[in-house]
Amino acid sequence: MDKVLFSFGHGYSAAALAARLIPQGWHVIGTTRSEDKMAAIAATGVEPVLWPGSDLGAVLREATHLLVSAGPDAKGDPVLNVMYDDIARIAPNLDWAGYLSTTGVYGDHQGNWVDEDTALAPSTKRGQLRVEAEAAWQSIPDLPLHIFRLAGIYGPGRGPFAKVLKGTARRIIKKNQVFSRIHVDDLAQAVALSMERPDAGAIYNLCDDDPAPPQDVISYAAELLGLPLPEAIDFDTADLTPMARSFYAESKKVRNDRIKRALAWQPKYPDYRSGLTAMLQHNT
Repeated sequence: MDKVLFSFGHGYSAAALAARLIPQGWHVIGTTRSEDKMAAIAATGVEPVLWPGSDLGAVLREATHLLVSAGPDAKGDPVLNVMYDDIARIAPNLDWAGYLSTTGVYGDHQGNWVDEDTALAPSTKRGQLRVEAEAAWQSIPDLPLHIFRLAGIYGPGRGPFAKVLKGTARRIIKKNQVFSRIHVDDLAQAVALSMERPDAGAIYNLCDDDPAPPQDVISYAAELLGLPLPEAIDFDTADLTPMARSFYAESKKVRNDRIKRALAWQPKYPDYRSGLTAMLQHNT
């Protein structure tokens, strides 16, 4: 049977994976909520499907692999709320299923290290919803599920350069604040490796090797651009949206040893410096 990936919530990360798979002969079907995005998705070689709004029964039955990038909201997981029975029906026939979660499930560790065995103790509502969504996907019988807990994703079109160039970037200073990150190409490579070597039930952290304070990343971006350092602002007095402020509610360093051992994964961009340098060289 041909390899067919069905991608729920076909966004930034899934697009990077599809760009890796399609040249290898994969057929990728991706959902979008916006009819306006369908042409752009099709231009990448992915078959776009408007959902909600389409009957997915027939196309789901074609799938050999399933990727879920759509995040939960207050009503729960948007895919399982509608498609639980359909997915449970095809689960035994799938070779692989992947759920893109977040390292936010671990909560705040005051700058200390976490790994996949760390207890789940989210300190934000978003993190709690992710814990519940992970459990919901794990509850589906015979689903060959792999959970990927993603650090902050950056890459072409998504990074600090635009704000630095516009002069809107700020260095928010909060003592002992540290984040882990991952370049989208490294994320795609890791997921593709998992698809080649399925291990149903596996949970992997996806991050680079160099957790760092957010202000260091902004500073390096400005340095690469040859621009002055953006203003340093104390977190306690910074004018931040509730969403932006919530990102600073958690500080941790995330370990990626498990996926390195299991799949011989090595990030092409092991730290933000190599990732940002490559982005600038490619004008992204």
